[in-house]
Order: sequence, then C-alpha cells, then structure tokens
Amino acid sequence: MALLAENNCQGIPLQNLWLLMLYASEFRYQAQAYVGSEDIDEHLADMVADVLCNQVLHRLKRQLSNGYRQTQAHLTRVRGRINTLETTRKSLLLQGKVACRFEELSINTPRNQYVAFALSKSLKVVRSPILKNKAKKLLEDYVGQGVTVGHFCAYRPLDDRFSRHELEDKKVIATAELMLNLALMNESVGNQWLPSPDKQDHWVRRLFEKAVYGFYSLNLDAQWTVKAGKKLSWQMNDMTSNIANLMPGMKLDILLENLSLSRRVIIDTKFTSITKNAQFGGESYKSDYIYQLFAYLRSQEQLSDPLSIKTEGMLLHPSMGVKHRESVMIQGHKLRFYTVDLSQSSTDIKNELLTLVNHL
Repeated sequence: MALLAENNCQGIPLQNLWLLMLYASEFRYQAQAYVGSEDIDEHLADMVADVLCNQVLHRLKRQLSNGYRQTQAHLTRVRGRINTLETTRKSLLLQGKVACRFEELSINTPRNQYVAFALSKSLKVVRSPILKNKAKKLLEDYVGQGVTVGHFCAYRPLDDRFSRHELEDKKVIATAELMLNLALMNESVGNQWLPSPDKQDHWVRRLFEKAVYGFYSLNLDAQWTVKAGKKLSWQMNDMTSNIANLMPGMKLDILLENLSLSRRVIIDTKFTSITKNAQFGGESYKSDYIYQLFAYLRSQEQLSDPLSIKTEGMLLHPSMGVKHRESVMIQGHKLRFYTVDLSQSSTDIKNELLTLVNHL
C-alpha cells in the first residue's frame, strides 16, 4: 500500500491519517455498531484490534473455514494430475512414486493466513497490554491449528468472493484489512518514509474521496442520500456516427441529495492546495477544477428534473491550518469552495465536515 505524499502528509497527526482510513474502509459500519459514531475514533487501533480479536475468537470456537489449496507431492499413487516432467527428471517411477499436482482441503488458506498476519501486526500498534496478550494468544491458536504466518501475504480481499454463509468471514477480513493498513501507516510514518507526490497523488486523492463518502454515509440523517462514483451521461443529439465513442465519460466523486429539502449537491474532492499563484500576483482557484465541476452541473440540466436546474457544486480540499468558505452563484448554480483542516483534532475534523453540509 502506498503512503501519503510528503507535502500533503507533513504535520498531519497519525491518528487523523488512521481516521481517513477508517471512514474509507468497509469496517466503518462495524465500528459504528461497536462504539457509536460519537467515539468512533477514540483509541482507534485498540478498537480495531479489539473487534478483530472478538471476531477471531468466535471463528475459532466454530472452527476455521476450509478451502482448497494447490499442492505438489511425490506419491505412491496417482492423485490429481501427474507432473510428467518432474516424474521423469527425478526418476520417480524407479522409486515407485509419481509427482502429482492436486487440490487439498486445508485451513491453511490465504484467507486465514491474512487474518493471522493482521493479528501479528496488531501487536505493534495496540496500547493496551491486556489486548496485546489477547491478540498474541489468538495468534498462537491460529498457528497451532496449522495456519502459517509470514512477513508477506499475497491475499487481496478485493479479489475474494464470499458466499452467503461466509458473511462472518467477510466481516473479519474487513477488520483485518484495516488493521494491516493502520499498522503499515504506523511503521512508514515512524520511519519517515514519505514517497514523492507525483507517485502518490492518485492513491491519496482516492483515500480522501472514499473517507469523505464514508463519513457522510454514516453521519448524515436518513433524509440524505449519499452516492459515490455515479456516472453521468452527456445530453447529445444531432450526432455523427463515431462521436459517442470519442466523448469522455463523466463520473462524480460524491452526490448528496435531500428530496425533503429539494437539495442536490455534487462534491468533487481534491487532495491538493485549493489555490494556486495567480499570474500577476496573489492567489486564485484552479480553473480546470472549476470547469470540470461546472460541466457536471450544466450537462445534467433537464426541465423534467427540477433539482438538476439548481444543483449545487462543492470543491472540497484538505488543508493544513488554512480555511476557505467561499461561494458564488453562476447561472443558477451555487458553487462552493471549501477546505477541511486535517491538522486539527479528529473530533474537530468530524464537526467541520458536518458543518459544511448543515450550512448548505
């Protein structure tokens, strides 16, 4: 996993980086049920480790899930497929054996290895001695049942598919994934390993975008609908034959909608400075960002959709000690230019994000 760019990460408390990861993760729903939205970030690493330990303990009581693993062995009878080349090269037939490749049912699956790996990493970030001992004991139980723990696990939660009877496993994996990300961020920041901005900008922007979406999906009341990654279509007519293939697509970062208040807000998140140096001195907002947001607003106007005529747009940037609360009405659409200060306490960050929407 990549890390935050130096010019963006400098001065941001580690707890706030963890907070972004929490709201960007699928674990956020479990965290809200565990402690409630008010204290969701208190002693974050300990909270995640505590949930992970409880989930693992439950899994151990009902037996770890099994899975098939690709295995190779020299056997006295054929099992699975014969590896002819190895059988011949090692003259195994003279020994009464054949080299076979086969699938074997085992609890030492990548999924279980991933959870064990997360337990091992949790030992480095939790503060509670009792919790640390609990995690260590559970890790020993995993190893005792045959699950290996290495320094690297190739398992990717995004690639895994869970059946309906594996919903508990899915929750454990979501918790383990966040635990590993918190531990990796802790190790990297502690070692002052901050890669260059040009390599990390996309990852950082996606983290900020997902965190803002996750926060609003949890903390806004039921009247608000929160969507992420909504694709927009151009209202095209009188087209040439190939224009549909050449027109660029449009996809929103975050869409907020409240029908009872007749409000629709498009939020475009950026993990860069909200202003740039103007040509003749001073500062100005970045024109490309404004053009992009305005295209989102005007391209969707339809008389059959009254909210589309007055949809509002917000450019939301993180900042370090800088506050922007500017707005303007352009051709019937309200444009807002806001920042959220990531150098302040996590509680203040949450209050600030809620204030931005409540003041719309």
